[in-house]
Amino acid sequence: MRAAIAIAVLALVAVASAGLHHDIYAYPAYKYSYGVTDKHTGDQKSASEVRDGGVTKGSYSLVQPDGVLRTVNYIVTPHGGFQAQVINKGVAGHPALYHHYG
Repeated sequence: MRAAIAIAVLALVAVASAGLHHDIYAYPAYKYSYGVTDKHTGDQKSASEVRDGGVTKGSYSLVQPDGVLRTVNYIVTPHGGFQAQVINKGVAGHPALYHHYG
């Protein structure tokens, strides 16, 4: 009798756990973006990225210390890998000098 009850309980547990199956592979999809502009320090940068399945596209940009705006556009694919295009806008110059005397 105890064996029959144990078998019945195990069968119920097996049936109940079969309904809790979770697929470990979820379709990869997301997007994000952010940006920073600080007038006090001159820090200026931004980034954004979108992923849909196996393809990821994005870009980021920043103002370099010499004043040139650098933008990087990129794409990542399963067969092509990471491919980037770098664009620099502006003329490089020396940053302003600040003399601190105390």
